[in-house]
Amino acid sequence: MAFVNIGFGNIINSKKIVSMITSDSAPAKRIISNAKEAGNIIDATQGRRTRCVIICDEHIVLSALMPDTISNRINDNSIKEEADYDA
Repeated sequence: MAFVNIGFGNIINSKKIVSMITSDSAPAKRIISNAKEAGNIIDATQGRRTRCVIICDEHIVLSALMPDTISNRINDNSIKEEADYDA
């Protein structure tokens, strides 16, 4: 399993991520609203402004970090995993 820090000590399984989008658009706000109604939303913003909507297999996760930041962390983790395999 490959975990990624999505801010404030919150960690998710990066293998379950389907998509990451910014929270600014109307479709993103609709996704958040629908997930709240369905009860499958996880708010990991710690009260901060939502900047990223992470769409996972079964849940929607809200993060205060930008999608680029989380993507860079995922890529850094995968590079470290490849280096571990080479050793």
